[in-house]
Amino acid sequence: MSENSSVFDPNCTACPRLSDFLIKIRLKFAHYHSRPVSSFGVKNPKLLIVGLAPGLHGANATGRPFTGDHAGIILYKMLYEHGFSNKEVSTHLKDGMKLKDCQITNAVKCLPPENKPTGDEITTCNSYLVEELKSTDKKAVILCLGLISHKAVLKALSLKQSTYPFKHGISYSLDDGHTIVDSYHCSRYNTNTRRLTEEMFSDIFILIKSQIDLNSNVV
Repeated sequence: MSENSSVFDPNCTACPRLSDFLIKIRLKFAHYHSRPVSSFGVKNPKLLIVGLAPGLHGANATGRPFTGDHAGIILYKMLYEHGFSNKEVSTHLKDGMKLKDCQITNAVKCLPPENKPTGDEITTCNSYLVEELKSTDKKAVILCLGLISHKAVLKALSLKQSTYPFKHGISYSLDDGHTIVDSYHCSRYNTNTRRLTEEMFSDIFILIKSQIDLNSNVV
C-alpha cells in the first residue's frame, strides 16, 4: 500500500509459489526490487487505479507500480495529460514523479510466473486491496485495468461478479458512493494489437474526470 500504511507487508510470503519465484528472480536480477510492491500515490485518492500484478522488468524491478515498463508508458502519459500527475514519464523511484488525487496499485502485489497469478493468490492478496479501498475518498472512482483487476475489486467490495460484468468503457455507480470504471489493460499486447488505443484510453480518463466532478457535486 502507500508508504504510510501499517497494513502492507513489504516482506509478505503468504503465497509460497510467488515467494519462491521472487527468490529465483533476486538471484538472476540482484539489483531488482523483487519483493511485494506497495501502492503509489496520495492518501484518500479520488482515483484508485488497479492493475493486475508487477511486471518482471517494470514494477518488480523498480518497486513502483507501472514504472519502467511498456504498460506504464501509456498510463503515466494519460495521468499527466489529464491532470493526475506532474510528469509524463516514470522510470524509477527517485524520478520526481508525483500523483495528484490518484493512487495506483495492483490486484496482486508480487510478480507471478508468466504474469499469471492463480485464483488462490488473488484471493490471498485481496485483503490488501480491501484496505486500500477503505482508504480512498468515499466518492472515489476505481479504475479497473482488465478483467482480473475488475474481479478483484468486486471481491474486495463483496459485490457479485454477475451483477457487474466487465466491459471496456462501462461505469458502475455503487451504493457505497464509489464508482467503478472498466478499461482494457494498457499492456503491450493490447496496445500493439490496438485493442486499446491511446484515444480509447484517453476517453476513459475523460469519463473518470467527469465522474469525479459529478460525484463531488453530490451531497
